[in-house]
Amino acid sequence: MKSKTIKSILRNKVNAWLASIKDEDLRKACEREAIVTGGCIASMLLGEDVNDFDIYFRTKATVRRVADYYVKEFQAHRKVQGGVAVPIFVEEMEDLEGKERVRIVVKSAGVAADGQEQDYQYFEHGNDHDAGEYVREVFDPLGDEVGATPDDQTAPIYSPAFLSSNAISLRGKVQLILRFYGDPDTIHQSYDFVHCMNYWESGTSNLVLRQEALESLLSRVLVYKGSRYPLCSVIRTRKFIERGWRINAGQYLKMAMQISELDLKDHRVLEEQLTGVDVAYFSEVIAKVAEKDPTRVDATYLTEIIDRMF
Repeated sequence: MKSKTIKSILRNKVNAWLASIKDEDLRKACEREAIVTGGCIASMLLGEDVNDFDIYFRTKATVRRVADYYVKEFQAHRKVQGGVAVPIFVEEMEDLEGKERVRIVVKSAGVAADGQEQDYQYFEHGNDHDAGEYVREVFDPLGDEVGATPDDQTAPIYSPAFLSSNAISLRGKVQLILRFYGDPDTIHQSYDFVHCMNYWESGTSNLVLRQEALESLLSRVLVYKGSRYPLCSVIRTRKFIERGWRINAGQYLKMAMQISELDLKDHRVLEEQLTGVDVAYFSEVIAKVAEKDPTRVDATYLTEIIDRMF
């Protein structure tokens, strides 16, 4: 797909989402700050279907306003539909690296929509959409999640479908990312592979296609740039390899070096690393290990659980 076509698709998609925001001041802030990056641009360049359009924001203030707005919208919809009443609120906190962030907190054990089950599933051989739906319904690295009724055909497009501490999923394949904010370079510090680092800015309608990213896409060779989630990156490589991508030993060495610096016996570190920013593969493993010892990860027991489950 040509860059001109991609710019047009992204402009139209973002404009349609912006038009759904009732708060005019928030709408203008989102229009100025919104950044689209990640797999959607890579998929369009390759002529593949887009799973989700991931939208980030430049400032924490706008992230907070977006979170407050959609929590209110979500609660209003659940009240009309007679959904289960659970306390939902927005808070600001520091992550493990000391950076300020915004998250949505659901004070419950998690609420699934009617007719949905929360049995454990393993999505390594499934598609991203199925895995993402499961993760949004069942597990979140820093708090519980709550799901709106997905089969409600009367719900308007771009209304909130799932709220998690990391993101707000809207109907219409739009995800509003709460976990990270800033300029594109800052946001991409949480990314692992270079082919996902192209981006589009709503304020200027500027599409940036990085040479390294394009070379990676053309050759289908994974290039690891460093990430906050190297353990998750190692696991994610399997998904790309199954799609015909290649990766050399040097990229794995870079991931291994970063992993060696992590304290994986700390529950919070292990939980965050196994979740990362994409698909949670080991949510049930984490839960069982925490039941065994809430203070530290028992490596022997972790190995036993993994062998038993996989």
